[in-house]
Amino acid sequence: MPRHPKKPRRLVVDGRAYLWTLRHSHRVLDSGSSADCRETLTLYPQPAGTGGLLRIVFTEGLGRYVPGGFPMGSGDVGDVRGGSLNLREPGAVRALLDAASARGWQPGERRAVEVDGWPLLEAAAAARARDAGPAGS
Repeated sequence: MPRHPKKPRRLVVDGRAYLWTLRHSHRVLDSGSSADCRETLTLYPQPAGTGGLLRIVFTEGLGRYVPGGFPMGSGDVGDVRGGSLNLREPGAVRALLDAASARGWQPGERRAVEVDGWPLLEAAAAARARDAGPAGS
């Protein structure tokens, strides 16, 4: 049976556990089309109370895509220059967590932190490419 898409998933990094969720949101225009699409990846250090949550937000903009589904998958974000991630993949979540940590986010901080995901994308996408290794291997 497939898992419920809104149920938090679990990720363990260096012995520390996180629950994580992904949400797509947008504003609906009078014409019925959507605008201001954004993907929000939220990581909750576990057990609860051991750190503040990390919210990584990708908002659509010039040269950036944040589709809500067809023709691209929900959870895909990318930059027209080539960097992209599927935020539904645990490896992409891990890469973004590592990139946020490299930029100073501390999982033990007690306050919630919201960061723009775009500055993290290049490092996270490069890490995913390294993890995938050469094609065909």
